[in-house]
Amino acid sequence: MEKNQNKAWLYLLPAILFLAVFMVYPLVDVFIYSFEEGYNSASQTYFGVGTYNYSYVLHDPYFLQAIKNTLILVLITVPLSTGIALLISLGLSAIKPLRKLFQTVYFLPYVTNTLAVGMVFMILFKKTPYTDGFANLLLSFIGAGSIDFIDGPYWAKMLVLCIYTVWIVMPFKILVLTSALASVKEDYYNAARIDGTSKFRIFYKITLPMISPMLFYLVITGFIGAFKAYSDAVAIFGTNLNAAEMNTIVGYIYDMLYGDSGGYPSYASAAAIILFVIVLTITCINLLIRKKYVFNK
Repeated sequence: MEKNQNKAWLYLLPAILFLAVFMVYPLVDVFIYSFEEGYNSASQTYFGVGTYNYSYVLHDPYFLQAIKNTLILVLITVPLSTGIALLISLGLSAIKPLRKLFQTVYFLPYVTNTLAVGMVFMILFKKTPYTDGFANLLLSFIGAGSIDFIDGPYWAKMLVLCIYTVWIVMPFKILVLTSALASVKEDYYNAARIDGTSKFRIFYKITLPMISPMLFYLVITGFIGAFKAYSDAVAIFGTNLNAAEMNTIVGYIYDMLYGDSGGYPSYASAAAIILFVIVLTITCINLLIRKKYVFNK
């Protein structure tokens, strides 16, 4: 037994070394940077150690705006995309003809470059001197006024970003949920139908509990992915996200490192640690919820 354990650790050694070098060490390094006040990347010097970097970041209006945008994005897109994906997956599972074709069509946005999709969305919603965009064309049919979704009011820009995010993440969720629905044993459904159970009760008492581990997985990864959003906003609103009031936490970190206001790795490190704590806290809360609501086979 001990020999097998040693062999197993030997097999795991490359992965452990990779994680230590590219994940654990950078995380520890960022944590140290976040407490070094006035760090100069050119001379590798700093003038003190303390919590000033955290205080600066938490009082920076750009960072507060980034937190607001990210939280709205998370709270809207994660449940909405998961719910829509579940409905589509139920529909795909109920049809036999052309099922594989529909699965392929729904999966196409996932394999398409996000920047390319973002440019398409910008064209659909952006007002130009020549056209008001396809979205405003649809609004005109119902008698609504024209709206500048890209350079206009904050709520309109956030609406476009949420729609775009849902569109991008939904294909993967459909793929996972379709596979989860296919794994539910037909015997459960047959027994419920014999007892005269309604379709809603079958879904609530059989389907939902059986696929709850996959739903939980999608919610967890959805939260983490939404908190890491950055390229989505860049694809639609360009690189100057602070001016557009559409920056995210990851975008703020990037700006502090490489943007026009960059060159402040200590501030970027503090923002990164704050993001890490937020994601870790939400993940722990979800893990506690999992014990109560997720079905274990």
